[in-house]
Order: sequence, then C-alpha cells, then structure tokens
Amino acid sequence: MTIRTRFAPSPTGYLHIGGVRTALFCWLFARAQGGKFILRIDDTDAQRNVREALRPILGGLRWLGITWDEGPDVDGPFGPYYQSRRTELHQAAVEELLARGCAYRDFATPEEIQAEREAAVAAKRDYVYSRRWMAESPENVARFEAEGRRSVVRLKMPRTGTLVIDDLIRGKVEFEWAREQDHVIQRADGSCLYHLASAVDDYAMEISHVIRAEEHLSNTPRQVFIIQSLGYPLPRHAHLPFVAEPGSKTKLSKRKLDKYLKNRDFADLVDRGRRIAEAIGLDASPEQFNPVIVDFYRQIGFLPRAIVNYLALLGWSLDDRTEHFDVNELVEHFSLDRVNKAPASLDTKKLEAFQARHMQKLSVAEKAAMVIPFLQEAGLIAAPAPADVEERVEAVLRAAGERIRIAGDVLELAEFFTPDDQLPYDPQALDKRLRRPAGAAEALRGFRAKLAAAETFEADALERLLNDFLADEGLAIGDVIHALRVAVTGKAVGLGMFETLAILGKPSALARIDRALAQV
Repeated sequence: MTIRTRFAPSPTGYLHIGGVRTALFCWLFARAQGGKFILRIDDTDAQRNVREALRPILGGLRWLGITWDEGPDVDGPFGPYYQSRRTELHQAAVEELLARGCAYRDFATPEEIQAEREAAVAAKRDYVYSRRWMAESPENVARFEAEGRRSVVRLKMPRTGTLVIDDLIRGKVEFEWAREQDHVIQRADGSCLYHLASAVDDYAMEISHVIRAEEHLSNTPRQVFIIQSLGYPLPRHAHLPFVAEPGSKTKLSKRKLDKYLKNRDFADLVDRGRRIAEAIGLDASPEQFNPVIVDFYRQIGFLPRAIVNYLALLGWSLDDRTEHFDVNELVEHFSLDRVNKAPASLDTKKLEAFQARHMQKLSVAEKAAMVIPFLQEAGLIAAPAPADVEERVEAVLRAAGERIRIAGDVLELAEFFTPDDQLPYDPQALDKRLRRPAGAAEALRGFRAKLAAAETFEADALERLLNDFLADEGLAIGDVIHALRVAVTGKAVGLGMFETLAILGKPSALARIDRALAQV
C-alpha cells in the first residue's frame, strides 16, 4: 500500500499553530514511510471562506518547508485539489446514498427541529430526531414541496449497535450509534457539507491515513458511516492531541489573545514582536500579529527550522532526553506510536530557547543574510546593501553574540546604522548620565580629546586608552563610560563599549560626542 496523507485546511483565516502541527505530523509520517503528502483546500463553506486567507496558508507551509507532492500549484493525478471544484463527485455520492437508503431528504424547518430538541431537554432524555418530515418516496417529496418546504439531505444513521475504531494514537475507540444524529450532508441550496465532501475526496484521492486533530474524533462515526455505505475501504485514523493554551490544558484559540497576554512569557514575545512590527511598518493588529498564528514568527525573524523542531515535540518525542532535531532527523525517527494522547501547551519561552539554539548554529554571514532585510525595511540601510554596510552588520552581530535571538532583534541596535546627525537620544539617559552628574561633561570632553588623538581605533586599544585616561585624571570608570555610552548610542545600555566605538569608527564617534555635549 502506498502511504498517502493529507492536510485539508479551510481558508477561513490565518494558519493556526495547531493546524501547522497537524500538517507537520502528516508530512513527517508520509516522508518517514516513503509516501505522499497531499494538500487539499476544504472550501465547501462559501460563507466562511476567505479567499485572501489562502495566500498566508500556502506561504506559511512553504516557509516551514512543509511541501506537498500534490495540491495547489502542484500537478497531480487526483485533482482538482479544491473541494469547491469537486461538486459533481460529491453530488454523485449524495445520490448513491439516497438510492441505497442510507440517506433521506428531510423537509423539517429549523424551528421544528429546535422544538423537538427543547422537548427532549424538557423530558430529560437524549435528543434523537423523529424523522417526522423524512421523505423517502417521490410522493412524500411532492407532498412536502407542495407545502412550500425545502429539503436538506440527512444521513439515516443506525439507531442500534456500536462502532469500534482502531485509532493509531488512541487505540480502541467506541461510539454508540444511538447517540449519533442524522447529520445533514447537503444543504437546501444543494451545497454539500464537509463531512460528506471529506469522506468522498479522501477515497477519490486514495488517502491511506487520516491524521488530524482530536476535535475531529467526534466526526468519525458519520464519516465512517458514509464510507461504509458507499462501499469504500476504510482509511486508518490517527487523532492527534490538540495544542493547548500557555500553561493550560484548554485548546489554543486565535481569539483569546487578551487571555494569553496574562502569561508573562507570551506577553513579552508579543511586545517584542510589536516593536519589530512598528519599526518596519507592519500591521500589528491582533488578527494578524499573534503568536498563535504561524505568520507572526515569519514576520519577526524566527528560523523555520526552529519552529519545526519545537512543533514536532508538541505531542511527539523520541525519548526522554533528545530535544534538538534537524528536519532529516525528524523524518528518520518519526512514528505515530510515539505520539502522546495528552495535549501539549504552547510555551513561547521554550520556543524561543529552540530558536536561540538554532541561531547559534548559524555563521555570522548566515545571520547577516537574515537581519539585513529587517534593516532595509526599517529604512536603516540601502537595498542592496553596500559591501561596507554588510561588513558593519557582521561586526555588530559578532559584538552582539547571543543577544540577537531572532532576526528582528537587530532593530534594537539601530544606533549602528543611524546617521550621526539623526541619532535620537533617550532624554532620561541624557539627563541622568551626562547633564546632571557633576563633572560628567568635562570628563567626557577630556576623553574625547584622547579619542581624537588615537592612532588606532580597535577595541583593545580603546580600552587601554580609557584606563590610562582614568589613571591620569584620578577618575573612576563610571565617571566616563556611562556618559560616553549615551553620547555615542543615545541609550543607557547596549553592546560592549569598546566594540561599539570600534564599529562606529573615529569620525562617527567624535561627531556623536560633540553633538551630545552640545545638548548639555
């Protein structure tokens, strides 16, 4: 049997972290088994589908390296890969279910269905549709239509017995048929619902393994009934644990950003992301700029390999000690029998730790290639970047070390790329370090003269120069270095002082000191 898995998102919004994790597991299983991974767009709900939301879904998967063997923009023998273009196949299945007596036309109004539900609640019994408005003969259809009623098509579900599913993650799962409703599979306007379309398309596309989130477990009985009623072979099912909220066992949601911001690590990442977004002119609205959405991480400069590594461990593990994998290692080791049944919480602090680990493995040149687009978007350097600017970027990255954990962090070091006459000064830092302390301006002016006379402007030589100046003047290092930092960077904190001076160079450092002194 050829292993064929599928990920079938609906274009109703930006790609959710939980959805990405599902896609990743489908992809890893297919790759590990030498099979095929199919991307299908389940766009049967025309009212909820957002056409423009498809672009970030496709782009997000590609950015993560989750490529598909068949699907949108990729030719394949089982297309089209949009459910909305497969309506003839779905309609044929509806007609077959009706002909076999496994479905029926129902002419009940929503109000009549609701009245039956309320009666069941009042009687403290489980609701089961009475099928009072069921029409299985042409005569009954004609009678109801004469009353001006419109019909939907419902499954005629069994009322006795038990369905047993051998789930590859959850093991033996049982469903009592009597608890299943006669689910609608075709609306009055003729459009088919997800449950029918998904079962029919899975069969038509020869999907061997349906790997999906556990919230779809409740859909399984109706879909199995459709599959068996149409005489299709049953695919293997594997229901993944959902991704939970930070520090919780409740399912993660795109709509609960305010709640998640109470988690300090989550809030810190959001604040950091919004600073980056503001600097490069991105829309930072909660609908688009939210760590629950995968595009958030792309926009602020995470490495896709770090996201993939972290997401793979949300519900799966190789053992109790190995955490860091590259993609090839994940493909080599992945199996469904190592997937946990319990939900795993989104932990942004741990995700950042994975990001930092993968960033450490990059060369300075590779990091520079990541951060330069952010500097260009912020208008701090030209595009394309001149060779001397690239050299400065690499020098800044070497001095910053592990402080640059995501590519957008480089924007916190904008002082290295700002023209000297446009450098902004933190008013509080300027006042505290240069204006108010007695003698600070005079000490800085004295050291400025030493800098002007320096024959070499390398970090080690500059450190010796300052130490000699302090000894000659009888000053402590704090009498000069804080004022010096504010003068050349505009801020109270930053990279190593002598590395900063060396990167800026003598003309820039002197010009900035002069400008700061002029303000006090």
